[in-house]
This record gives sequence, C-alpha cells and structure tokens, in this order.
Amino acid sequence: MKETKSAKLNAQQQQHENGHFSPFKFAKLLDPEASWDKDQLGDVLHWIRQVLALFCGLLWGAIPVVGGFWIFIFLAISTGIIYGYYAMILKIDEEEFGGHAALLQEGLFASITLFLLAWILVYSLAHF
Repeated sequence: MKETKSAKLNAQQQQHENGHFSPFKFAKLLDPEASWDKDQLGDVLHWIRQVLALFCGLLWGAIPVVGGFWIFIFLAISTGIIYGYYAMILKIDEEEFGGHAALLQEGLFASITLFLLAWILVYSLAHF
C-alpha cells in the first residue's frame, strides 16, 4: 500500500516537472496560508462571480423584480463578496496581484452578462 502511494506521488512530481500542474485542492480556497499565483487567483475570483451571477439572476427572475436598481444591487453584492473573499478570508496582499481594481474587475463583465441572461430568461419564461 505504501509503495502505491509513493508511486503516485512520484508520478505527480514528474508531471509537475514536465509542465503539468498537480490537481487543484479545494481546501486551498479557504486557506490563508496558501500561495497563489495571479492566474489561479484570477480563475477562482472569476468562477465565484459566475456562480453568484447565476444564483442572483435565477433568484431575481423568479421573485420577479424589475428595474435598473437591481443591477446595482447585484454589482454591490458581487463586489462585496469578492473583496471579502480575497481580503478577509485569503488575506492576500492585493498589490502583488495588481491592486484592488484588477482583483475586483476579474470576471466582472462576464458575470454581468450571465446575471442579465439568467434574470431575463427566468423572468420572461415564468411570468409571461
């Protein structure tokens, strides 16, 4: 049993040396001691925004809320969650990743698009 574990570990190290990255660990998402590179953190922030956009879009469409005010509410919620995640949970130095502006706009425009798409589709299908 120990031989198979060490063989798997060796194979993972060789893959990492060949330019392939080891599998992503979900425990890293909440670990303030974890090291992040710019691409990894950007991907995580992007996908958090996408999940949040889909959730809010589905919720806004199902409740039936209307008006531009709710777009700003989504932007405030999304930006607040992203800021809280990297500043309070991960406790990273934002200057290493391009500052607050670069981190806060990561995935922003794609999430607005997904939010609007989900909101409009659910609202139109459920209430017309």
